[in-house]
Amino acid sequence: MLIDRLSHGSAVQAAAAAYAGRLEQLIDLCVAVQQIPAPTGAETERAAWIESRMQAIGLADVARDRLGNVYGRVRSRRAQDQPALLVSAHTDTVFPSETDLRLRRLDNGLIRGPGIGDNSTGVAGLLTLAETLIQLAPPPVDIWLVANSMEEGVGDLRGMRRVVDRLAAQTNGANRNAGPSRNGRGALGAVIVLEGMGLGRIVHQALGVRRYRTSAAAPGGHSWGDFGAASAVHGLVSLAEEMARVQVPQTPRTSFNIGRIGGGTSINTIAQQAWMELDLRSESPETLAWLDGEIGRIVERHAQAHRAHGDGLTLQHEQIGNRPPGGLPFQHPLVQAASTILQELGVKERSDARISSTDANVPLSRNIPAVCVGLTDGGDAHRLSEWIDPMPLVKGMQQLLYLTWWSAAWLTSRG
Repeated sequence: MLIDRLSHGSAVQAAAAAYAGRLEQLIDLCVAVQQIPAPTGAETERAAWIESRMQAIGLADVARDRLGNVYGRVRSRRAQDQPALLVSAHTDTVFPSETDLRLRRLDNGLIRGPGIGDNSTGVAGLLTLAETLIQLAPPPVDIWLVANSMEEGVGDLRGMRRVVDRLAAQTNGANRNAGPSRNGRGALGAVIVLEGMGLGRIVHQALGVRRYRTSAAAPGGHSWGDFGAASAVHGLVSLAEEMARVQVPQTPRTSFNIGRIGGGTSINTIAQQAWMELDLRSESPETLAWLDGEIGRIVERHAQAHRAHGDGLTLQHEQIGNRPPGGLPFQHPLVQAASTILQELGVKERSDARISSTDANVPLSRNIPAVCVGLTDGGDAHRLSEWIDPMPLVKGMQQLLYLTWWSAAWLTSRG
């Protein structure tokens, strides 16, 4: 049994068993996080609250950077330079700041409310893990616990990019008092990313995503007096119609979506401006590049046609997101450990959820071993009706503690 072979195994197993008695405390923490608005790019209030909690827990080197990432460190028992372990949970949600965040506890025990699972539960799990690690013997490597910003939407993983940039250059041994830094010789050895929902999933393949904002500008005019003048809305809708006819393969799985569209002035005005936002995804980097090129060629054909016609309509195609692909094979030790721990806890692994777009994209794209795991069951993500079942949180936290402790030991064995 992998769990039985962990160093300081009896203490770690006792700490894991204690989560059963701490469930209500953990639920209260999930709710406390969820009640603080944190739209992508505006996570300041939630980040400040998390920073205060990390300080109260007793983590070392607690700090917040300009992007709103909050760092805390559990220091290792070793003085020499060792690659560090990062455990992270994103703080942002898809919901605007004015969203009604009131929760409902249903008769069947479920908790329903916007952002409760994605990712308030992930942040609560991170803080609970911090409390546990502080009570255990010092780990064999430094463990950074980071609540990062800008995971959702057009945040484009900017928070995690900054975190990995800083910690990958962090000196763990020679400069232990420096906190997160861009200087030094150290390395980031592995990453565990937390999502509140999806217990049983082990994401170890990073889904490549590219996002674009395509905008149109035209002379416009009055719908009656200037009828026949070029319309930005008409031009953009025609462009979107051709994009929608692109045929993508089923294998490797590939998708595209026009998620948002807007523009115009009024119902009786020929539109001078319009825009739409596109999301392109594929399991294959080569197929994603092909799809990206195909969409770009469609835009260019339409732009050339308008120039040839001389109608004054222009198009702009701007990339607003690029989530890099990457991955680990299922046979990788980190993936195998995560899978084994789920089996030993009696949690069914979700074999259909091994590839996704998460904060783990960033380390995986840089050849840093990483997995993303879920902490409990839930549903309706990104909807006002989002919900979690808090009961599986106990096993979700046990999984997290065991995987964290195993990963720290594994990093020392790698040299």
